[in-house]
Amino acid sequence: MIRQTALGATRFAQLRTLVTLINQQAITLGGHRPGKIYGKLTCRTGKRMKPENRVFFQDEREALHLGYRPCAICMPETYKIWRTS
Repeated sequence: MIRQTALGATRFAQLRTLVTLINQQAITLGGHRPGKIYGKLTCRTGKRMKPENRVFFQDEREALHLGYRPCAICMPETYKIWRTS
């Protein structure tokens, strides 16, 4: 798990590092740390969260291992499976 605030001192530095990590496929999912929710990087609700609450994961297994749940907005099928288990 990588916190957005750990990617750089300024917002510009964070975004530049973030783009590099996405291009290298080092991160594929984003999450909301206080809510323990993960979802796609393109999720409309994920784009609105504060940078200090945003975290990133390499894959779904990492997010689940850390106790995060799928987002019901951008991952409805995965969320339904999670909810029934």
